[in-house]
This record gives sequence, C-alpha cells and structure tokens, in this order.
Amino acid sequence: MTRVLILGAHGQIARVATRLFLDRPDVRLTLYLRNARRLSGLAGVDRVRVVEGDVLDERTLGDAMAGHDVVYANLSGKMEDQARAIVQAMTKAGVRRLIFVSSMGIHDEIPRESWSSALGPYRKSAEVVEGSGLDYTVVRPAWLSDEDEVHYGTTRKGEPFRNPGGVVSRKSVADVIVKLATTPGLGVGESLGVHKGA
Repeated sequence: MTRVLILGAHGQIARVATRLFLDRPDVRLTLYLRNARRLSGLAGVDRVRVVEGDVLDERTLGDAMAGHDVVYANLSGKMEDQARAIVQAMTKAGVRRLIFVSSMGIHDEIPRESWSSALGPYRKSAEVVEGSGLDYTVVRPAWLSDEDEVHYGTTRKGEPFRNPGGVVSRKSVADVIVKLATTPGLGVGESLGVHKGA
C-alpha cells in the first residue's frame, strides 16, 4: 500500500489526481487543506483521511506527515515559505519522496513574456525543493484546461518547453503525478515540463 499525502487537496489538479489515485486499490490518501468542509464528500471514504491545516502550521503538518511514502504538494501563495516548511517536515518525519507542482517558465525554458515576473515565487520554491536532498520531482505544467483527456508529453530541465502557448488538461497533469507517486524511482531528481502531446 502506498500512502500519499496531498497538500492543497482542494486544488483543481489535486481533485482530479485524487480521483485517479482512488482508482488504484494500492493507494491510501491523506487530503490536507485549510478548509476540510470543501472535501466533506470524501470524509469517511475508504482509504481516505481528510486533515484540516495550513502547510505553514509546523505541528499540524508534522502530525499529518508521519507514516507517508509520498508527499504531493499543489499549492499557491507563500510558495517559498511553504516549500521550506514541507522540506523541514519531511526531513523530520523521514519521508523522502516529494512531487512539487510549480509552473512552466521557471527555468527560462520558454520565451520571456510580461508575466515572467510573476514566476519569482515558483522559481524560488523550486530552488528550495531542488536543494532539499529529498527524492523530489518538480512538475511544470503548461496552461491548463478541463478537457477530459490524458494526452501529454514531457520535457526535462534544460530542454525548451514544447508548445509554450498551448494548453494541457488537468487530467493529463494528474496522470503524470499519479505515475510519479506510484512508480518507484520515476522522475526522481528531475524537473518535468508537461505539455499537450503531439
């Protein structure tokens, strides 16, 4: 049984990933979010535990972290502070595997545009993750859609992002995350861009 802690569990990608994880009988989930009522429909579902808490609350996060195999973080806001809190809690709990969702553009892999200045928090949080010593994968999705499809390609850090103006479905990004979480060694130490497949 793989125990996965999802941080920011009410996020759009995270909710799709939750459904895909629950299709696998070998996965048990802890859904961590600031307002547990948002996922009240999942309370009591077999293999699911819902925990209310802020990632910056050291005690609550530490308690939730214990006993997990994988942490999947899909957050916004104070990204750098949250990344530091996650790394600290994982190190203390002895949890090694981290999947951290960021944004395309953080490695200057797409042409610079006016919005690139907004990438600072994503870039800095990814640097924290990459310097953590954990078994991390940074996931950098393209623009997102709600298409009900799994159709994507990936690029690695240092490679140009394919189709930077295009979109990829949240379901595709969720599929990447589930594969990373359930396949030992897959993507460890990498920063993966996720774009719509050709």
